[in-house]
Amino acid sequence: MLSRRHLLAATGAAVAAPAIVREAAAQATRWQMATPYPDGNFHTRNIRTFLEEIQAASNGRLAVQLHSGAALLPMPQIKRGVQTGQVQLGEILLAAYANEDVFFDADSIPQLVSNLAEAKKLADLQRPYIEQRLARQGLSLLYMVPWPPAGLYAQQPITSIEGLRGLRFRTFSPATNRFATIVGAQPTLVQAAELAQAFATGVAQAQITSAQTGVDTSAWDYAKVFTPLGFTMTKNAVMVSRRAMEALPADLQQAIRAAAARAEVRGYELAGESQTSSERTLGQRGMQVIPPTNEFMDGLRRVSAQMTEEWVQRAGADGKALIEAYRRA
Repeated sequence: MLSRRHLLAATGAAVAAPAIVREAAAQATRWQMATPYPDGNFHTRNIRTFLEEIQAASNGRLAVQLHSGAALLPMPQIKRGVQTGQVQLGEILLAAYANEDVFFDADSIPQLVSNLAEAKKLADLQRPYIEQRLARQGLSLLYMVPWPPAGLYAQQPITSIEGLRGLRFRTFSPATNRFATIVGAQPTLVQAAELAQAFATGVAQAQITSAQTGVDTSAWDYAKVFTPLGFTMTKNAVMVSRRAMEALPADLQQAIRAAAARAEVRGYELAGESQTSSERTLGQRGMQVIPPTNEFMDGLRRVSAQMTEEWVQRAGADGKALIEAYRRA
C-alpha cells in the first residue's frame, strides 16, 4: 500500500507533467512568413513542403505560419518586412527589387535565359553576388527558384515588336519598364493581384509574364492570346532574417539550410511541370496559344542585345564578369 507521502508525490508529478508540456510549447520559437503568391501557385506549394520539413526537423522547437496571397504584406513590402523583423521569412520576385541593386535583375534581360538549364547556370553564378548584397541588409538567402519562361498576353496576335508600340503595357520591374519604353509601349506598373482589374478598365492592354501567372490571375477573363516567347525566366528568392536564424540552435539552422537545398531542387522540377500544365490550361480555358513569328523573335533579339549592354554598363566590372562567365558556361 502506498504511503501518504508517495501518493502526494505521484499526484504532484501528474500535475506537473502537463505544465512541463505547456511550458515547452510556450517556449517554441514562432516565425511568420509572407509570400505574395496564391496557395495554388507552385512556388507556394513548394514553400509549404519546405516549412513542413523544417517544422518536423525542429521536434516542436519551431513553428512557422505562412501568409500567402499577399494577405499580410504586398510584394513591395516583404523584403523590408524581413529586414525589420515584422516577419522572419519572406519570398520575393528578385527583379521587383532591381532599383535597390542591379544584380537582382540579371535574369530580366530578354532572351538571356530561355530554359531551365540556362536558368540554373545563371542562378548559380549570380548567387554569391546576391548573398553578399542581402547579407549587408541583415538577410540570408535560403533558395531561389525560377518562373517558367515568360510570354506575351494580348487581345489579338502580335506578329512583330512594332506591334507593341502605343499599347498600355503592364510592367512589374525596372527591366519590364525599360523593355516597354524601348519598343514604344506605354509602361504601367501593375501587381499580379490587380491584373484582372487593370485589363478590364483599360489600364493595361498587354503584358509579358509566365503562363503560371496567367493561370493564377485567370488571364482568359482579360486576354485572348498567349504567345510563348521564352522571354525571361525571372527568379523568386526565399530569404530569412539573419538575426532570427542565428538565434536558433546550430542543428536547427543546419536543418533549415538542408530543407532549403531540397526546396530549390524541387522548385526547378515544379517550374518545368508548371510550364506545360499552365500553357495547357490557358488553351483549355479558351485562350489562343500561338507561337511567335520569326519577325517578332528577330526584334526581340535586337532588344535583348541593347538591354544586355545597358545592364553591363550599370552593373560595372562585376556585371561584365557575370555575363562573360555565363556565356562561357
